[in-house]
Amino acid sequence: MTAPLIDPFQRAISYLRVSVTDRCDFRCVYCMAEDMTFLPKRDLLTLEELDRLCSQFVALGVEKLRITGGEPLVRRDIMTFFRAMGRHLDSGQLKELTLTTNGSQLHRFADDLYACGVRRVNISLDTIDADKFAQITRWGRLENVLRGIDAAQKAGLRVKINAVALKGVNEDELLPITQWCAARDMDLTWIEVMPMGDLGNEDRLDQYWALSDLRKAYGAHYTLTELSERTGGPARYVRLEETGQKIGFITPLSHNFCESCNRVRLTCTGQLYMCLGQEDMADLRAPLRASAENAELEDAIRRAITLKPKGHDFDYSRQEVGGQMSRHMSHTGG
Repeated sequence: MTAPLIDPFQRAISYLRVSVTDRCDFRCVYCMAEDMTFLPKRDLLTLEELDRLCSQFVALGVEKLRITGGEPLVRRDIMTFFRAMGRHLDSGQLKELTLTTNGSQLHRFADDLYACGVRRVNISLDTIDADKFAQITRWGRLENVLRGIDAAQKAGLRVKINAVALKGVNEDELLPITQWCAARDMDLTWIEVMPMGDLGNEDRLDQYWALSDLRKAYGAHYTLTELSERTGGPARYVRLEETGQKIGFITPLSHNFCESCNRVRLTCTGQLYMCLGQEDMADLRAPLRASAENAELEDAIRRAITLKPKGHDFDYSRQEVGGQMSRHMSHTGG
């Protein structure tokens, strides 16, 4: 057997998040600048190269593959890549193939995704108010996302909503969003806003809504039961007894979640980030393109995993942004 990927802190790396494009049809205020300059096509990995890279990670023990962007469904011929990854589901080496999407293109691809073996999708949606949605996404239309959710559920995909907690923006929607998700049998995860990109630190401080406060707000209306469920990821879960919903909290600022991190992130240019909140990365594009054999590529992956840090440095304490990442979230992949 090929030796699995184990980082310096004895965490097995079994989860790869892959950004297939830096492009998106939205310009969310906490993710992108409005006048983004996107990468030239020559810098992007081809779909065939993404296939080879992901397949190498699967051979090294990765069992969960999440496709991200930008918006992954705007990449041309992306279903070719999903179909290629489906063969690893068929072999049993890959346990789950899924994606995070803004939902705008789901009405076009939901049936195809299900046919490729996808069974769950995460949809990023911070508000169910159409006017606020237009303000947050700049270019988006809520009705298109709602149509995508309808198509996904009709196709048999399990939908989870990811909402970034934004103080002064969606605080008043805590209960409406929760009730809307309950009515549609969708779980909901809240995420603290992270200091990614050059979008203005003062805005991040103003937007920061600690999920400890959000959780207290839930407690005033629902009975919360702590769940022991752990996926190796950052979310901690409770069940709302009155609705039966599972609510997740991703708290990179108020509670560091790194102790069980089992994931790495691959960008659409072949850069491997061992941590979302650190600048260190490894270039896998060069060894990928240097040889048709995988020995050099495998060696580069293994060297990269030895550099995985214990945790990130995000910090909003002292009323300033610490651990600021210069790259946009869309570059790394959500």
